[in-house]
Amino acid sequence: MTAADTATVETHCPYCALQCGMGLRPTTGVDGPPVEVVERPDFPVNRGALCGKGRTASELLAPGARLVSPLVRDPDTGELVPAGWDTALDRVAEGLRRAGAVYGRDAVGVFGGGGLTNEKAYALGKFARVVLGTSQIDYNGRFCMSSAAAAQGRAFGLDRGLPFPLADVARTGCVLLVGSNLAETMPPALRYLTELKENGGRLIVVDPRRTRTAEQADLHLAPRPGTDLALALGLLHLVVAEGRVDEEFVAGRTTGWPAARAAAMAHWPELVERLTGIPVPQLREAVRMFCDAPSSMVLTARGPEQQAKGTDTVGAWINLCLATGRAGRELSGYGCLTGQGNGQGGREHGQKADQLPGYRRLDDPAARRHVAAVWGVDPDALPGPGRSAYELLDALGGDVRALLLMGSNPVVSAPHAAHVEERIRALDFLAVADVVLSETAALADVVLPVAQWAEETGTTTNLEGRVLLRRRALDPPPGVRTDLAVLGGLAARLGHPVGFPTEPAEVFEELRRASAGGPADYSGITYARLAAGDGVFWPCPAERADAAGTATAPEAAARAGAQVASSATAAAAPEAAARAVTGAQAAVGDPVGLPIHPGTPRLFLERFATPDGRARFVPVTHRPADEETDAGYPVVLTTGRVLAQYQSGAQTRRVAALNAAEPGPYVELHPRLADRLGVADGEPVAVVSRRGRAVAPARVSPAIRPDTVFMPFHWPGEGRANSLTNPALDPVSRMPEFKVCAVRIERLER
Repeated sequence: MTAADTATVETHCPYCALQCGMGLRPTTGVDGPPVEVVERPDFPVNRGALCGKGRTASELLAPGARLVSPLVRDPDTGELVPAGWDTALDRVAEGLRRAGAVYGRDAVGVFGGGGLTNEKAYALGKFARVVLGTSQIDYNGRFCMSSAAAAQGRAFGLDRGLPFPLADVARTGCVLLVGSNLAETMPPALRYLTELKENGGRLIVVDPRRTRTAEQADLHLAPRPGTDLALALGLLHLVVAEGRVDEEFVAGRTTGWPAARAAAMAHWPELVERLTGIPVPQLREAVRMFCDAPSSMVLTARGPEQQAKGTDTVGAWINLCLATGRAGRELSGYGCLTGQGNGQGGREHGQKADQLPGYRRLDDPAARRHVAAVWGVDPDALPGPGRSAYELLDALGGDVRALLLMGSNPVVSAPHAAHVEERIRALDFLAVADVVLSETAALADVVLPVAQWAEETGTTTNLEGRVLLRRRALDPPPGVRTDLAVLGGLAARLGHPVGFPTEPAEVFEELRRASAGGPADYSGITYARLAAGDGVFWPCPAERADAAGTATAPEAAARAGAQVASSATAAAAPEAAARAVTGAQAAVGDPVGLPIHPGTPRLFLERFATPDGRARFVPVTHRPADEETDAGYPVVLTTGRVLAQYQSGAQTRRVAALNAAEPGPYVELHPRLADRLGVADGEPVAVVSRRGRAVAPARVSPAIRPDTVFMPFHWPGEGRANSLTNPALDPVSRMPEFKVCAVRIERLER
């Protein structure tokens, strides 16, 4: 394996949705990684800062750390054994073909991942619908921010994680951070909260645990898990009762306020205190801090979103922003802190069950016609919407008999994981494309070793909606192919020898055409422009600004034009955006005399993306979690991430430095609960839910509520937290209720 160039290659981290800028510099070592990670101070999102995961990201590029040959299951021994690529791809094609021929096209499923590049997510969705003809495709991003996406779509007509650059967070007056532990999940982003306070702003953190992030707060609210909806409604009640509604904004830029107001008024402070455990004076102080500031933001993460009422919960926080006029204005608004590396772009371009490229709806006839024309197929030949992620996993071995899985490890990451593992084992055929032999890949009939982030070029879209270019720094080792090459090889074997290019730039050019005129319009973004600057915020409906009104399809022209017009002045304000535009102009030139289209760093400044341009209040009301505590299961379990590990841990658990920092699962519980159970710090305990049992050492800490325990979800085996979690689904987003389930704690014999 050789470096593509002797110089440092500027690229982006493979982990979370910050997509931090980093450099990769070739090393001379033989046994270690072929490149080392170096800082990239000029990239505006992280300004050189990297967490431990980012700094050690090159470790998995070392020999022996990853898969380098296809594996097929020997029918005689049942073991996975090395095989050639032709043998492996033939086996996969035959397994998918056989299931479709015997049971029908929807008996073949496809499961993707939020870490796939935009090009790979696009190609995977196209492969499922054009080659396999199946509706059964979804991805693990459904477990990330689908509730926030659904709520933003209902309220604003458009979903983009943050409708403003992350740098705006440091410049607002107050941030209300709900269910996010940025200090551990996105450490380089914590500086924006630090700068917020240095600038005189205030920070409110909502979390049942006193996390490292909550330690930074001016006010920490610690609700009982599952009561975030009641909390948001209680705050809105106080906004109304104290006369803090921005009546002019509500009248001029929203609809639906009377019904939302009536719903909120049913949640008076004393009731909310009983439901959440948060004292009324703290509720009043939160309202005062949020409303007295000249500008404010609400930012949510998985805490309020991973609930069976996550869409309504996020909707209630959005209602709070709308009622106080803290939306559609500079330095104010609602935003979602996307988790996975390409969680935003991954769902925009077709690997989600109900969506086509450009964030178009699969059940929209105009959207089907547009994308079908780009793909050269009959719109009527495209299948309709399929099952959501958990519903698809639950159908494995039943209605769905064969599965192609890319970039996901549901044996560890899915709720009710033991059941999901059983369903995966029940499949007639499973093919997994991954860089390591994950717990899910170990169950496959065929494992395909694919290139890593540093070995291929492609685009990702970070939590701000900033489209970025990851650059190839290395050649993949012999025996490894890219995901695009895998899809191209399978498509050819299944009767589609053209239409699935293996070069990312060629795929991106097609993606641009497919997204043109859609809500997530990338048609004005090019590799040349991305290579010249710091990324481009979508929508960007034309390469040149003066063409923006005519370069979009009729279905979105008015909306895209209005968004561009409303943010054209603001777009030049952020230093990063200005630098990106200037750099692109210098690199690309300006032969026709038109300015480069700036993209859209800030959405909604003059109108929202609804037909009438107004944001929509959605009336919501509190309801209990799907599973309440009782005498048999008296404690609430909530789950989350820790600093040194990432998602299912399939990659980070292979990095020695990260394992040394956080070697295994644990159960965090309050000293009062530990005393009641007779459990000492470090002793193993069993956590038991209605679905399963997990065993891990106790970590006794006053940082958590006495009625709640916390487990990180990065590990398989007996400490697998998702053996316990509840797959109850939000009726709108189909998000499972990861964050709330009833458990009991059992002290194990010493």
